[in-house]
Amino acid sequence: MIRRLGCPVCDRIHHELPDCLVPYKRYDAESIEAGILEGKASAVAADESTIARWRRWFAAWAVYAVGCLRALQARAGLQRIQDARAACVPAVLGELSLWVGDAAHWLARVIRPIANAHLWWTDPFRVDVPPPVP
Repeated sequence: MIRRLGCPVCDRIHHELPDCLVPYKRYDAESIEAGILEGKASAVAADESTIARWRRWFAAWAVYAVGCLRALQARAGLQRIQDARAACVPAVLGELSLWVGDAAHWLARVIRPIANAHLWWTDPFRVDVPPPVP
């Protein structure tokens, strides 16, 4: 169930997405997370071309997500959970691990602040080049 929330400030309806969903994706966050990580893709019920597309999307989106998290840190004081990258963090997480760590469900923890700040970006024609960070 996706809740619909009325905003008294802008007088518009907003939809609250649960953590298990990734905006504009057809698979849940846990499946995409497993597909992105090396060695866990075999546990996902998705075609190899879909998993390859997720990895290309994530490679471009991760750069944008890091920029968004930096902007949110400057705006609202979002804190990193650690100062340096842990040795056990998979390389694909890169700098994102500074904010969300390397525990399970890290993708949902990245998506939530970006979507809630209305910074979620999607362009079906240019998946490889994210927009500049506000």
